[in-house]
Amino acid sequence: MKSLYGLKQASRQRNIKLTDALVQSGYKQSPFNHSLFTKQQGGEIVIILVYVDDLMISGSSSNLVNDAKTILHSKFKVKDLGKLRYFLGIEVSRSKKGILLNKRKYALELILEVGLSGVKPVATPIELNQKLTTMEYDTCVGKAGDLELRDNPAYQRLIGRLLYLTITRPDISFVVQTLSQFMQRPKQSHMKATLRVVRYVKGAPGMGLLMEAGPIDHMIAYCDSDWAPCFNTRKSVTGYVVKLGNSLISWKSKKQPTVSRSSVEAEYISMATATTRITWLT
Repeated sequence: MKSLYGLKQASRQRNIKLTDALVQSGYKQSPFNHSLFTKQQGGEIVIILVYVDDLMISGSSSNLVNDAKTILHSKFKVKDLGKLRYFLGIEVSRSKKGILLNKRKYALELILEVGLSGVKPVATPIELNQKLTTMEYDTCVGKAGDLELRDNPAYQRLIGRLLYLTITRPDISFVVQTLSQFMQRPKQSHMKATLRVVRYVKGAPGMGLLMEAGPIDHMIAYCDSDWAPCFNTRKSVTGYVVKLGNSLISWKSKKQPTVSRSSVEAEYISMATATTRITWLT
């Protein structure tokens, strides 16, 4: 039975048809990410990643990649766009050193949208020792009368744009997760700090992640915690990065779910969080 284009179940039926076609052709659907399909043949592997109606194919063998394209062409009307250069706002550049992932175009559009094209960039995404809070009187800065923003949606949209930018910019993850805590009732100081992040991005809009070429023989992780930095809840912040070889593949900066009584306890929670991530990746 065919589904009509435009109905709510149409996208689901299309996904079911694509999944069935790939599974029947020998591909395995990942139980952790249903958009990921893999096929191994001997010591080679081919990977298909699905996002709505866009497919990204990669593999260790050009023959397997071509076979995957042949299967898709035989069952669906698809267009081969060649080597990956742009996907979901991420620009892909190749060199002998490896593959560079960045969002230069996305960052420049963001800078233009907020009207900061003519301002000078800053060297850090947040001021040194700056503490952001929802209190009426900021005990850290010593300034009273920090008024609430009249245009909350503008702040929320800007934070959403920055959250998407953290996919290739781990250097702004900490400050963005901090600013995202004030989405409901943002103040003028929060918007000022958010615009500073955009000015920091303006200094190097093409900065991104380098997936280095060469053999990979190890995975390494680093973790840390910031004890009780939140003035509203006194909760600590966990931060970790995971590298596969010399390439950064996973990172997080997130407030811990419980209040730690000591910095040692906060460190243990951070280590446990990083360990669960390593276990999942392994």
